[in-house]
Amino acid sequence: MKGIVDLDAAVGSSLFGGAFTFPVMAARRSALRHNIDTLAAFARDHGMLLVPHAKTTMSPELVAAQQEAGAWGFTVATPSQALILRSFGVQRILIANQVFDPAGLDALAAHLAEDPESELLCFADSVAGIETLSEHAGPRPFRVLVELGHTGGRAGCRTLADLLEVAAAAQAAPGVELAGVAGYEGTLDTADEVRAFLHRLLEALEHLRVARPILSVGGSQWFDLVGRELAACQATVMLRSGAYISHDDGIYRERTPYNRIGGELRPALEVWAHVLSVPEPGLVVAGLGKRDAPYDEGMPIPRGPLAGAEVVKLYDQHAVLRVAPETPVRPGDLVPFGISHPCTAFDKWRVIPVVDDDHVVVDLIHTCF
Repeated sequence: MKGIVDLDAAVGSSLFGGAFTFPVMAARRSALRHNIDTLAAFARDHGMLLVPHAKTTMSPELVAAQQEAGAWGFTVATPSQALILRSFGVQRILIANQVFDPAGLDALAAHLAEDPESELLCFADSVAGIETLSEHAGPRPFRVLVELGHTGGRAGCRTLADLLEVAAAAQAAPGVELAGVAGYEGTLDTADEVRAFLHRLLEALEHLRVARPILSVGGSQWFDLVGRELAACQATVMLRSGAYISHDDGIYRERTPYNRIGGELRPALEVWAHVLSVPEPGLVVAGLGKRDAPYDEGMPIPRGPLAGAEVVKLYDQHAVLRVAPETPVRPGDLVPFGISHPCTAFDKWRVIPVVDDDHVVVDLIHTCF
């Protein structure tokens, strides 16, 4: 298994004590605990249900920790992810996506029929989506949130009229139950755009004739505005933020709402790798690459003796850094990197050591992608 030499020797030993090969990604326990508790408190204080996006980690250990901190349920993007969470013992699942997967829907319908305590919500933004859900429904209906989008965004009805058409189809279709409205504000650039979009969601909700409606929102960039703008909402508000659990040293460090409202989330993930080569002044090659760290929303961020350097190129297993000529590193040094965008970090590792602040391994995170 990637990164581990001796699983039995891992817990209780130093990260650098021989149980792990390098590169390796580790998660700092103190940061994970802080982040889990911080957003749980935020949701609770703003009267929202926290339904964190589990696609970030797909980890039974982290899902359990979020649940213990008060998460109402969990969000996923696909039926296959929903089925994996079911195997973790999760009973409340929100699929924040349009679902057209026949086998996945059949399996989910069977789970709903077998477990009367389970709950499942999913998105729809077209009559075709409603028809597909209806075709594969079992004795318990699929509960649907009609998704509202915005120009240039992802999925979601672009107009209120389109949304109401889909809502009417959901109310008429056998095996489907209209539960409310959903949206995703994370692709918007400014606070004014987010406020306007949230008000459109509230307007859409007012047009639905649904008892105890649900309003589902939320990425990890604007939940402060979600909390303020929806404070007086009469619906059950579900916040879907997911990347908060590990935070990062890149995109979310720059965009976290805590930059605006005070408080903090803490970066929990770091990748350790050896310096492989210092072939010329101002150039360092480290032994981590695209297989080890995310790069879709920014390069790995050098820490420790390489702090302030820049990763200028990432290959499959090599990172090329521009450094100050006097940077005190040499081949064989073990150096840490922060990451940018946790949603494409966890999937690269099947086992991630959890370390204390002295880098003693205290637990293991397993991922199930």
